[in-house]
Amino acid sequence: MNMRANNPTVIITGASSGVGLYATKSLVQRGWHVVMACRDLGRAEEAAFGENIEPNSITLMKLDLGSQESIHLFESSFRSTGMPLHALLNNAATYMPRLKTPARSPEGFELSVATNHFGHYLLSRLLLDLLFNTQKEHSQKDFRSRLITLGTVTANSEEFGGKVPIPAPADLGQLRGLESGFLNPIAMIDGKKFKPGKAYKDSKLCNMIISKELHRRYHDRTGIVFNTVYPGCVADTALFRDTPKAFQVIFPWFQKNITKGYVSQALAGERVAQTVADDDFATSGVHWSWGNRQREGRQAFAQPLSTKASSLQLGQSLWNLSASMVNLPTEDTL
Repeated sequence: MNMRANNPTVIITGASSGVGLYATKSLVQRGWHVVMACRDLGRAEEAAFGENIEPNSITLMKLDLGSQESIHLFESSFRSTGMPLHALLNNAATYMPRLKTPARSPEGFELSVATNHFGHYLLSRLLLDLLFNTQKEHSQKDFRSRLITLGTVTANSEEFGGKVPIPAPADLGQLRGLESGFLNPIAMIDGKKFKPGKAYKDSKLCNMIISKELHRRYHDRTGIVFNTVYPGCVADTALFRDTPKAFQVIFPWFQKNITKGYVSQALAGERVAQTVADDDFATSGVHWSWGNRQREGRQAFAQPLSTKASSLQLGQSLWNLSASMVNLPTEDTL
């Protein structure tokens, strides 16, 4: 197994393409060792080679976030390496907007929520102690481990000032679908009719809510930094591979020329890497955003979250129900 001794270590989910790949490249250039946690290791290796990423600076490890068994196997495999864990970047996501009926995880859950939300929730909970122990053992007294999660503009209406209508907006309702067990025929968190695009947006809203809950529950007692990030609209990544071909052409053009929100995969990866590694992003409980209208040289700002994403009651309920879905207790002893 290849790695550089004494370099900080980060796990990046979905690191074989898009933002995850370029965040990997940027962090390696900063001197980090990156564990590329991916479903397809051959693809990940090929992608890293194509970007001339130093092989000794990465470790490839199998992870399918849609399978809870795979997540537990990944955790066990990572612990067996003896590597510290300075940061976890929850980047991977699946988006299947053309489905007519829901795809299901091995556990029977709707797949986008199972992957994007349950998968990252379980992984984050399983690795919390490693983040905490690495922080305690770090030679720099002011060092804080970080757990960063990719958010999205479509799950946070405040990114648009609350003024731009979003088709089938993210809305978890009263979590009736989760309360009912989230198994066939239920495929939506709110318990309503299946809408594949909304299922994705709901899962990303969950990511942002859970990051807030992690901060509320664990930051004061551990010092770990918990944040979400929106690097701008990366309109041409593999996330959109299941959309119609016309959309894959029109959407990037629209973001580049009309909304001005488009950012390249490389720039988005660099921005996300900043939130993982740079001192300017060491405040916890923040949603870092570069906004949806790009201007040269503009820095990130701490973006308010919508009432849906910042509701304390909703956060507590989502946390507890998610814990039951992944067979974990509601609290961790750290």
